Amino acid sequence: MKKILNDPFRYVDEMLEGLCAAHPQHYQQRGPHGRVIARAGGAVSGKVGLVTGGGSGHLPVFTGYVGKGLLDACAIGDVFASPSVDQMADAIHAADGGAGVLLIYGNYGGDVMNFDMAAEMVDMEGIATETALVADDVASAPLAEREKRRGVAGMVYGFKLAGAKAEAGADLPTVAATARKALDATRSIGVALTPCTVPQVGKPTFQLGEDEMEIGMGIHGEPGIQRGKLQTADEIASTMVDALLEDMPLASGDRVSVMCNSLGATPPEELYIVHRYVAGRLRELGAEIVMPLVGRYATSMEMAGMSVTFCRLDEELEQLLQAPCDCAFWRV
Repeated sequence: MKKILNDPFRYVDEMLEGLCAAHPQHYQQRGPHGRVIARAGGAVSGKVGLVTGGGSGHLPVFTGYVGKGLLDACAIGDVFASPSVDQMADAIHAADGGAGVLLIYGNYGGDVMNFDMAAEMVDMEGIATETALVADDVASAPLAEREKRRGVAGMVYGFKLAGAKAEAGADLPTVAATARKALDATRSIGVALTPCTVPQVGKPTFQLGEDEMEIGMGIHGEPGIQRGKLQTADEIASTMVDALLEDMPLASGDRVSVMCNSLGATPPEELYIVHRYVAGRLRELGAEIVMPLVGRYATSMEMAGMSVTFCRLDEELEQLLQAPCDCAFWRV
């Protein structure tokens, strides 16, 4: 393992300390162990709070998207590990401005169980919550079993669109409905070229041959749907776009935001090569790309690979996507 670190078991805590030291205008640590990141200015009185949570190793997800027009707080666990129930409850308290709190997070067993328990805890204190579960990974389950799908990079659209709705003053049921609407319109698929290494484990999370790739692999190394020899960028992109369009067909006149996201090690140059192909395919369909996102939006440590996400927009969602937001990793 070659990493720039001190103690592997202090990896997350030292990262969070550095994150807040670098961006004090955006972030502050909360909770007895500092495992909650909240808006620097605290909860906004009268505004619906947005909370997420999950394991470290995916920056800017999860902590990076705390900020105006986005999230209000985030509970963060060890690398690829769920935060505790108490940490999630602390995040809800940090986001509570008196109008209720939306919990928006990925469809992973530990996160679901712990957030459900945290919601029950704060409910006894009079804090109303609703949940929007992110399940955008088309490779992880068929459309007929969509409720089993993993949440991956598409959660960024959920954070942005629900965050804009909350910032505009909507109530909790409306913000929750907006988040679900956005997530229902979002599909993602990824490709992995190399594994990554969890600092506390010290060895790669999976094995891929030097000349191999895997389509559909999850952000923690969960199995994909197709492993084989490394292909060209256009061949990889074609397979990914085919899978997305099969699950959510697009037609002439549709407006869609496209995210080409690095899983960590893939450089921007390669992302733009793929975006070029995706843009051409959608242009052939007569669909129009709105506010494309190309860069690192949801990573998996130092994994080489990328994901492509489509978010189909109606007039409301497009306005929310273009509404102002401000955090250390994304500004509109």
